Amino acid sequence: MATEVELLERAKVYMEKLANGIDPISDTEVRDDDCINNVRLSRCFFYVADVLGKVIENGGTVTARKKPGTIPFAITDEQLVNYEFSDNPIALSEIAKRINALVNGENMKKLTYNHLADWLMSIDMLEYATKGDGSMTKHPTEAGKRMGIGVEKRQGMRGEYLTVVYNKQAQHFIVDNMDAVLDSVNKK
Repeated sequence: MATEVELLERAKVYMEKLANGIDPISDTEVRDDDCINNVRLSRCFFYVADVLGKVIENGGTVTARKKPGTIPFAITDEQLVNYEFSDNPIALSEIAKRINALVNGENMKKLTYNHLADWLMSIDMLEYATKGDGSMTKHPTEAGKRMGIGVEKRQGMRGEYLTVVYNKQAQHFIVDNMDAVLDSVNKK
């Protein structure tokens, strides 16, 4: 009884023969007008033979390709120097977006709003508060307000809403403490 790898090796040989216009059963060349001599089919056979070769090299297993976002987010002090501080208060998601824009990491996870908000909550700059409808939302603590975290009314598609915003001082605080933010993110 043939092993899995032996079956793969035989299939690879068959694909290579088909790609070269040879009947893999009789080992004879096929007529020029035979469908396996079609250029598109031939390319397909070569491709499948190549894939089978890679599977054979891996001992018969198919390995998944690494997906983007496989390495933890990291940023250097040199990169953070280029952060563009806003004179107007901005949302935490905008701060995360601006920080992510400083890093050229295709396979790197992104810094998210939640990463920043969780860190701010862990150092008592943000806390949960109950909205009028009973749902929970994040609001600045007294320490957060002193640091430059505020709440603004904004107009959206569904009407007026409140959003937490960060002035220039609060933005500096987050950027200056990026090592602590990333320590918090990596512990999770």
